[in-house]
Amino acid sequence: MDKKTGPIKLTDILIRRNMVEPDVLRQTEQEALNSGVTIEKELLDKRLLSQEDLALAISEYLGIPPISLAHFTADAQVLERVPKEIMARHKLIPVAKIGKTLTVAMGDPFNIVAMDELHTLTDLAIVPLVASEPDIVNAIRRAMADRGAAVDLETLMKSPEVEMEVGAVEETEAESLEKMMESAGDQPVIRMVNMILIEAVRLGANDIHIEPQENFLRLRYRIDGVLVERPSLPKTLQSAVVSRVKILADIDIGEQRHPQDGRFRITTLNKSIDVRVSVLPTIFGGRVVMRLLDKNSLFPGLSYLNLDERALAAMNYAINQPHGIILVTGPTGSGKTTTLYSCLRELNKIDVNVVTCEEPVEYQIPGVIQVKITAASSASGAHGDHNAATAGKKTAGCTFGDALRAILRQDPDIVLIGEIRDGDTADIAIKAALTGHLVLSTIHANDACSTITRLLDMGIEPFLLASSIILTQAQRLYRKLCPICKKEAPMPEELLKLHHVDPALFQGCKIYGPSGCPKCHSIGYSGRAAVMEVLPIEEDIRLLMMRRAPADALRDRAAQKGMKTLSVSALEKVKLGETSFEAALKIVSSR
Repeated sequence: MDKKTGPIKLTDILIRRNMVEPDVLRQTEQEALNSGVTIEKELLDKRLLSQEDLALAISEYLGIPPISLAHFTADAQVLERVPKEIMARHKLIPVAKIGKTLTVAMGDPFNIVAMDELHTLTDLAIVPLVASEPDIVNAIRRAMADRGAAVDLETLMKSPEVEMEVGAVEETEAESLEKMMESAGDQPVIRMVNMILIEAVRLGANDIHIEPQENFLRLRYRIDGVLVERPSLPKTLQSAVVSRVKILADIDIGEQRHPQDGRFRITTLNKSIDVRVSVLPTIFGGRVVMRLLDKNSLFPGLSYLNLDERALAAMNYAINQPHGIILVTGPTGSGKTTTLYSCLRELNKIDVNVVTCEEPVEYQIPGVIQVKITAASSASGAHGDHNAATAGKKTAGCTFGDALRAILRQDPDIVLIGEIRDGDTADIAIKAALTGHLVLSTIHANDACSTITRLLDMGIEPFLLASSIILTQAQRLYRKLCPICKKEAPMPEELLKLHHVDPALFQGCKIYGPSGCPKCHSIGYSGRAAVMEVLPIEEDIRLLMMRRAPADALRDRAAQKGMKTLSVSALEKVKLGETSFEAALKIVSSR
């Protein structure tokens, strides 16, 4: 691509915006020169730069305004002026027509050939705007879906950026998408499901919701904890789409009356994603929820959890004890599994035997023995003989109690229990900790101190609990402000008063709120992180436990010893400019 020359280069902008480290950029520039490709392509191929960051840098370099297409709805009359083949080939989409001018969003505004072709075709002056290529591909897909042209997704799926492999979780090699296409009869639906999965991965979604309604098929993604609506799918495709997902997950497509579960693996955009599938019968058909589990999102160790110095020291001390029990608490989706797996990755060494029992096994870790828990009684008792016959292996599973008893006969050093749900599981976990094993688990409680009273309520004797537990930890996830577009915000006096927060806490601090830009898809937030409350169980806390002290008394004593509560940790993130008041106060009010 030919670029304008001058005192400012595109690479200067990348360095000034801290998008790429100078040393890395110089090395990549030399490699691009040796390979005969552009520096942009080399950066993208090596995943050193995101499409969104590149779009912002090109926008500044050319002086062309950027545009986010996350919530863009194309005008049908404007779309008719540009053939879909040209849109897909050149990665562009018309945005608006005013008089003799056609405004076009382009992933590559250096593409003079594309603009000349558009000018010749439309006899209009072409005004380019800069957008990321994923944004444009998604906008084209939505535009085609709105026009009822599901088959046109085939054109989009031919581009190398959206290649995908699919396979069963147990397989070592995923089956290539091309081989699947050869044996598939309904290619448009296959490509549509693939496109949904690829778009979700691109947007960083954790869950995909495919929800049958009376007259259409609703599609939503959960991004950073919030459900985001996507263009709906035609009702006529409902049966084919749900069946396609069931086939991928090895689920019986003939079963329509009972809930079903399955999983499969996809490889796309240089990521290996495990997909957990749940199908629930509703009055309008099977509702599908797919959980996307990216192994790359796991932290390699505790030091990456962004804990304060005291909390990190307490966690490191706890996981290096030869025996005892460590408990992590928080609501569903608060990152408990990520925290526990971060501990396991530090503990997983050649000289220790690590065994887990989980329902389900979310991430597979090399070198760790992982046991899948299945509630046998619910599989057979709830659905009768018909389901017992069709479920097959599911009725032959084991409960947490069964698995733990068997695991303790497998000479483990470290045991991870997916969740302590009842007194039986709690009793076995406590006894395992007292007999020389390090036990890690999760439990549902409001905070770190309430974890102790929760176990006492389950019937665990105080002297057993005080002798075995070495640390409890509570956590919540907060939404991080987009670092590119966050803006200074006024102090929300009424909101602080409502949540009993002293405004003096933020005296002299700059407060930021969400804005919206192409990098964050005009949401204002980008990614999530955890705030944690870590309670090491020391002698004075043990004495309170022996007296069955309430959670408030435990919390007061822990605060005197320096424990940061969830509320304090969340408000500190506001002071640091990492999140907004509104996002932090959701954590404060969840106590």
